[in-house]
Amino acid sequence: MEIIPIGRNTFGNPANAGNTLSRSAADALLMEWVKNERLQLHMRQVGYLMRCWAAEQEGLDEAGQWRWEMAGLLHDADWDLWPEQHCHKIIAELEQRQVCPEIIRAIASHGPRYFGVEPETTMDKMLYAFDELSGLVHAYSLMRPEGYSGMDLKGVKKRLKEKSFAANVSREDIQDAAARAGIAQDELIAFVVKHQSARQLAL
Repeated sequence: MEIIPIGRNTFGNPANAGNTLSRSAADALLMEWVKNERLQLHMRQVGYLMRCWAAEQEGLDEAGQWRWEMAGLLHDADWDLWPEQHCHKIIAELEQRQVCPEIIRAIASHGPRYFGVEPETTMDKMLYAFDELSGLVHAYSLMRPEGYSGMDLKGVKKRLKEKSFAANVSREDIQDAAARAGIAQDELIAFVVKHQSARQLAL
């Protein structure tokens, strides 16, 4: 299936800067649009990583952390039911709901070679960076008898080099995203392992 490029680089209305959905509204949208439980988990994991990065690395307050989390939480919202409209439908929905352009743009740019929107802001770049890497780390947890417990950087890097492992995860995108973010790939992997493990082990 061919993904249709978005064909524009500006999103939302600047007058809506800072606007978000409530957590309950975002969760309702996710549950209404995403029936696949594995995809729901992926979106929540990426949302959590975005929140953690916003808090720890960007020093953002609660409102800022929620903007970042919301971008991660809804980035794949239209993939389950409307894969041929991926990104197009969620962008239109969030624009209609008068959501902050920063959030919409991050979602639009989370796959630049597919959607044709280049990651520009830090939020854009980190959503792109976490998306594929989060999926690979979770796939690794599923093959380990102990799951996330005791997972380390070395083990993830070994699986990253095995092209047959989680073959649907783009190594090219992981490398490209780290370079665009200006962050060493090992640092990104360590961050994902630390926070995604903590989230899953706490459930």
